[in-house]
Amino acid sequence: MSEQRVRAGRTATIFAAMAALAIAAYQFLPDEMWWRTAWQVGVGWAGVAALLIGAHRLPRPERLPWWLFAAGVFSNSTGIAVADIAEAWYGLVDMPTPADPFFLGLYPTCAAALAILIRRRDARSDWAALVDAATITTGFGLLAWVYVIAPVNLGDSMDRLAHATQVAYPIGDLLLIPMTTRLLRAGGSRGAPFWWITGSLTAFLLGDSAWVVLDDMGDTGEALLEVPRFTTGLESVFLVGFVLFGVACLHQGAREMTAPADARPAGLGKGLLALLAGASLIAPAVLAAQTATGEVADGWSIAACSAVLFLLVVTRMALLIRHVERQADRVRELARSDELTGLPNRRAWNDELPRALERARRNSEPVAVAILDLDHFKRYNDTYGHPAGDQLLKAASAAWHAALRDVDVIARFGGEEFVVLLPAAGAGDARRAMTRALAATPLGQTFSDGPAVWDGVEDLRRVARTGRRGALRGEGGRS
Repeated sequence: MSEQRVRAGRTATIFAAMAALAIAAYQFLPDEMWWRTAWQVGVGWAGVAALLIGAHRLPRPERLPWWLFAAGVFSNSTGIAVADIAEAWYGLVDMPTPADPFFLGLYPTCAAALAILIRRRDARSDWAALVDAATITTGFGLLAWVYVIAPVNLGDSMDRLAHATQVAYPIGDLLLIPMTTRLLRAGGSRGAPFWWITGSLTAFLLGDSAWVVLDDMGDTGEALLEVPRFTTGLESVFLVGFVLFGVACLHQGAREMTAPADARPAGLGKGLLALLAGASLIAPAVLAAQTATGEVADGWSIAACSAVLFLLVVTRMALLIRHVERQADRVRELARSDELTGLPNRRAWNDELPRALERARRNSEPVAVAILDLDHFKRYNDTYGHPAGDQLLKAASAAWHAALRDVDVIARFGGEEFVVLLPAAGAGDARRAMTRALAATPLGQTFSDGPAVWDGVEDLRRVARTGRRGALRGEGGRS
């Protein structure tokens, strides 16, 4: 491990410890607004500083997503000070306040940062991931509509700008939910910075959801907000979100966040499956809750959401079935292919030989088979090593395949032994094919060959069962 990576790891650990102490100390601050305001803003700006310092250590092309995270955290944490100043000095508490643009600035900047990370980590289209994100967003979108957006009454004292501001918060959360889901479904490194970012986004979503629930609880929610320790704990959730971004950026694995994916992640883990199941059950749960109260006020919304979720689930099932079918085809292909040369293996040869002989019998055509055995292969292996021997087998098989006709089939029978099927070929055709193969053999190597032509009499089942030249008539030789 390089000295720079060690310093980065030490810096991230120190920052995380100091941030944890600051958040813990916040629980015991005096019940004075300016103390709490300064502390929250200070923690938020510390997260911004950590993001900027960590981004500065990265190569320039990798800095943009971290700068965007820093902009979002700075905007949101600064909004705390703006809100308190607007309330204390100017009595501005009704929406929209001067602080709302600062609070809302978190959502588009973080969404843009996530989009860049996802694009750089996994540029390939992943329809399954998109369907998963759409399913989760649709389910939680119904909650936002029923309990936040729809209850906004355009006929009350709030003007349209105030309505737009109130609705913008759940829309911002709905923007982050699919982006976070898509990040979790994307390929790429899943080291500590990945989970710190995920934890930070989760903290913001949980904090916003808690505020929505408290607002819907009416007087009970207001009473809970009057409890100092309860409010302090809720505000600490956002403080955790501020600092986790910084910890992720300072971590030594931050540069791996934008590295391209080497392989696809697993299709459906237990956590993702549980989240999808929960999102799909939101619509019936909302319907049951409204039915219990004796009034279904959002029947059309619930019906529309249920229809969309049903179609998304069906689409996801179709994609999963297609994926399984492709995997099964791949497994069958691998089972019939030689891993080293890519040629058909003995199993594929034993399947193809009886079919070729049957076609030859029906069409009254000759069919020839040849066995190729590289000369002195063991000595070559012992002299140059097994990797060189593998390269010889690959090069020879590719050269022989190119020298044969398109209708001919060459398979690796085992070790340095290969078999060739020559449809509609007589003894002369087989000999000429072997001559072309010998001329194409790389590295000045030679092979022993055994071409033969089927006599049209031997039992096909025996030929298929043995796969030996005993069912063929011809003479072998050395080329």
